[in-house]
Amino acid sequence: MNRQQLVEQIFAKKSFLCVGLDTDLKKVPAHILKEEDPIFAFNKQIIDATAPYCVSYKPNLAFYEAFGVKGLISFEKTVSYLKKQYPNHFIIADAKRGDIGNTSAMYARTFFGEYDVDSLTVAPYMGEDSVSPFLTYEGKWVILLALTSNKGSHDFQLTEDKEGQRLFEKVLEKSQQWGTPENMMYVVGATQGQMFEDIRRVAPNHFLLVPGVGAQGGSLQEVCKYGIIKDCGLLVNSSRGIIYASNGEDFAQVAAQKAKELQEQMAIELEKIG
Repeated sequence: MNRQQLVEQIFAKKSFLCVGLDTDLKKVPAHILKEEDPIFAFNKQIIDATAPYCVSYKPNLAFYEAFGVKGLISFEKTVSYLKKQYPNHFIIADAKRGDIGNTSAMYARTFFGEYDVDSLTVAPYMGEDSVSPFLTYEGKWVILLALTSNKGSHDFQLTEDKEGQRLFEKVLEKSQQWGTPENMMYVVGATQGQMFEDIRRVAPNHFLLVPGVGAQGGSLQEVCKYGIIKDCGLLVNSSRGIIYASNGEDFAQVAAQKAKELQEQMAIELEKIG
């Protein structure tokens, strides 16, 4: 999916919602555990319920790899189901890969060749040669970690060099020499608030993947106030606040309602930019 197609989906659905599929078998409703593949069974119902209100899904690989081969089969089934039933939804593999060049090339082959997802989160710490192999796949996106919402982000991301430039700003500035707004996004946590102004000064045109709205306390309105651009430029992710809104047999319906509530808020924000 290229940028124009993604933007068209956002404005057609009046939504820039990404639903995170962080499927934890300790949190899913008890009756789901009776299924032959409970992870996929849970994901399928969540997807079917929320698809009208979102433009993207983001399975987090940690929640699948924790179950070994069975978990990876569940991940593959989830991706295949999305591609077949909901081909207009943008699929993000949240795997945070990144290593020396030949290793990154294999990671790229795995996710862009074998699984054929639209995008992959990548850690930029090892520099250009660890990121560039992911950028060789036409139509695929790299989503670089820039400014995250966890407490530990202050340990490195906000440290300044002698000229006063913070590390996340250096990542944003340098990485724009590797990719473009057509194939590179950045992860920026929703809890960073007004820091989105600083992000937009360095990266005014790139899409931002924004986790942290909902359960982590990030404000959609604040994210949009400082981060939205003329073609939106945002994918706002909500995971726990949607998929675990109920642990009863009505979990899918409640998830749909939570997704719809966010979509309605997003429609208001999109109206503001025309």
